[in-house]
Amino acid sequence: MAENTDVLVIGGGYAGVMAANRMTRRDDVTVTLVNPRPSFVHRVRLHQLVGGTHEAVVDFRDVLAEGVRRIVDTVTRIDAAGRSVTLADGGTVRYDHLVYAVGSGSADPQVPGAAEFAYPIATLEDVQRLLPVLGSTPATAPVTVVGAGPTGIETAAELAEAGRAVTLVCGGELGPYLHPRGRRSVAARLAKLGVTVLDGPDTRVTAVSRDAVRLSGGREVPSRVTVWTAGFGVPDLAGRSGLSTDALGRLRTDETLTSVDDERIVAAGDSAAPSDRPLRMSCQAAMPLGARAADTVLSRIAGEQPAPLNQSFAAQCISLGRRDGIFQFANRSDVAVWLTIDGRPGAKLKEAVCQGIIKHMSDEAGKPGSYGLHRLPGGGKRRRLLRAERGGAPVTAERVA
Repeated sequence: MAENTDVLVIGGGYAGVMAANRMTRRDDVTVTLVNPRPSFVHRVRLHQLVGGTHEAVVDFRDVLAEGVRRIVDTVTRIDAAGRSVTLADGGTVRYDHLVYAVGSGSADPQVPGAAEFAYPIATLEDVQRLLPVLGSTPATAPVTVVGAGPTGIETAAELAEAGRAVTLVCGGELGPYLHPRGRRSVAARLAKLGVTVLDGPDTRVTAVSRDAVRLSGGREVPSRVTVWTAGFGVPDLAGRSGLSTDALGRLRTDETLTSVDDERIVAAGDSAAPSDRPLRMSCQAAMPLGARAADTVLSRIAGEQPAPLNQSFAAQCISLGRRDGIFQFANRSDVAVWLTIDGRPGAKLKEAVCQGIIKHMSDEAGKPGSYGLHRLPGGGKRRRLLRAERGGAPVTAERVA
């Protein structure tokens, strides 16, 4: 009888669920998923939970393969030498291979008063802390959203569409990723919704108080509720466990997503730093990285050489309330181009993407291996950059340490 292999996945987000589902295609592999929540959080809809237009959670039965064992708990330490993890409840779980997919959350803002008076919304728990505050605040009271990336823009639009008096503090440029043409479209829609947009060099937040936000230009913006969307951080589990991480705390890996310290540990999603060139934190990256991590583990179980990372981006989509949005196209180097789809068609595209995410995971759960990595756009520029850094050597499964 063939020996069974135990694979442990830490984290039940987009990357972790995709990885867990994909590894069930082998009958001799037992997959266990450890996640602190009993439900799957559809993170790209959290701004809708803030605005009251979506619950932003999905039953794991709808996205996770039946054969995956689930443990609702938090991993507090990884013992790489002993091939086990310690759980918050004091228990331990052993593994033969581990997928590190702990995701990301809010970064420490390092701004006086922000930790005390501002509300991050990077996680379900963050939003759950914010909701009763919004619920007890009059609709006419000023709400300030700090950060003009996709999360900040989407949150400001949702709140304004719900009748809130919203100011969006950019801390620089509105939608830095966007092409100027797309930026103009977003600005116009926010203005139509009644959002006051403060952008430019004097809009960096220097302090947050109970009822105001102070900007670097000296201006003080009244704010009964301050929502903080500027910056993401990752859990420090890898660093606490003695594994090599980058400056942000992401697990350092080679191009097969294998830890530079231990080939039985692979990383996926926002918490991975392949070749010290991490991909943009996004669902768009997380699911392919989860699939690639699973393929690396399955290749090792089969005694085969894992394939290197081959991934790039094609677009960014942003909702602007429930009736408007923008689909910003980009080149394969993840630089926005002039082409956009906005207005009602942009909103429909964003909604199709959100629904498609769940479908991709559900399809992989029902038919593991069906998520086609070979159909995704290749990361040619990434490979060229890595070859240049290595003096022309090919990109393989070599360690980067």
